[in-house]
This record gives sequence, structure tokens and C-alpha cells, in this order.
Amino acid sequence: MDKTAIISGVGPGLGASLARKFAKEGCAVGLLARSPDYIESLAQELNQTGANALAIPADITQPKQVADSFAELRKQLGAVDVLVNHAGNAAWKTFTDLTPEEFEQSWRVCAFGSFLCSRYALPDMLARGSGTILFTGATSAIRGRGAASAFSSAKFAVRGLAWSLAREVGPRGIHVAHVIIDGVIDTPGLRSSLSDDADEPLLDPDAIAQTYWSLVLQDRSAWSFEVDLRPHNEEFFT
Repeated sequence: MDKTAIISGVGPGLGASLARKFAKEGCAVGLLARSPDYIESLAQELNQTGANALAIPADITQPKQVADSFAELRKQLGAVDVLVNHAGNAAWKTFTDLTPEEFEQSWRVCAFGSFLCSRYALPDMLARGSGTILFTGATSAIRGRGAASAFSSAKFAVRGLAWSLAREVGPRGIHVAHVIIDGVIDTPGLRSSLSDDADEPLLDPDAIAQTYWSLVLQDRSAWSFEVDLRPHNEEFFT
């Protein structure tokens, strides 16, 4: 499929699975993250398969860096068809231990960063009258929990941003959707930290990426706004 997909916050977990899935489906893929070595390595991996991937190191909380990144992505990959706002930041501390800087940084990465990326992706979509913007949410986007004040408030903000944007640009042909990741994603780093007897149900990042892709393919007569993903385990359904 001849589309250009931009993914923010690409790391070795779900971000990498999203990049691989979109590339496999024929998209040119732009990778945005603050980890230049990792995204360069991933871009090389994808390009070796015949894909067209471009790594752009950037801090998405900085407006000029985002503007410059999208200008370069557009120049090398073409107009943006799909944006995945995946970047996140959390400080797992009790409210009284949480610093103002940590609280603000969670908001800046999750909400402000998503706003900036969406702002620079939207003109291409609006000019064409089509496109997809996907937001990665979390359990904390729908209910807060202890020691997660920064992350929960930031993810609540992301959900509100997605909802408002969907209302505004949906009638103009832009599909906006929010994906709630209600569980722990299986990554190599996580696996190495789990004890041998751990029975935590984990979400397969490749399976999650398949859901994101299905949202891109949805017919506009039956768009989903919110999809809730959780592992198959009885306690998650009670």
C-alpha cells in the first residue's frame, strides 16, 4: 500500500512492532524518537527487507524539532497519510515524591508531543481529505491508580485530545482513534526482568500492531474511535 506512516516514540517494544507492520504492508515509515542509535538500526533492518524507512532523532516536546522533522520526513518520504502518536513518559512515584519537573515532563511527552506531531501531520491529510491519526492510550487513560499521577493525568489528556480532534476533523475525512493498552506489553527487556514463576498475562506487541493496522483499513462508514486491548485472562474481564 502506497502510504507514508510516521510513528513517534519508537522503541524496542510496540513501537518497533508498529514500524515493522506498517513497512510490511508497503508503507514508507518515518521513525521519530530521542534514541538515534536504536531507530537508525531499526531503519536499516527495515530497509534491508526492501522497505523505505527513515530515522529522525527528535525530542517531540520541542516545537522546532518537530517542525523540522516533519519537513524532512515529507521531503524524503512524501505527504503524511498515517500518524501514530506513540511516545510516552512516566514517573512511577507517589504524589508526595513526584517533582513538578517529572509531572510536567509526562504531560509534555504524552500530550504536548502528540499535539505537535498531529499539528504538523494534519495539513497533508486535510488537503487530501483522508488520513489516519492513532493515539496510544493506556489503562491510566480511563482510570487513575496510585503512584501514577503524572502518567494518568497525561494519558487522560491524550484521550481528551484524541476525542476532540476526532470530532473536529472526522467530518473532513480524517480517522482519529485511541487505542487503550489495558495490560503489560511483552518485550525482551520485560521478559528478562520477570521471575521464572511469574504468571503475568502479557500482550503480544505484534498482535497489537495488527489492530493498529486494521484501524487504518477501516471503511469510513464504520470507523472505530476507541479500541480496548487486553490479554486473554479471566481477571482482566472482571
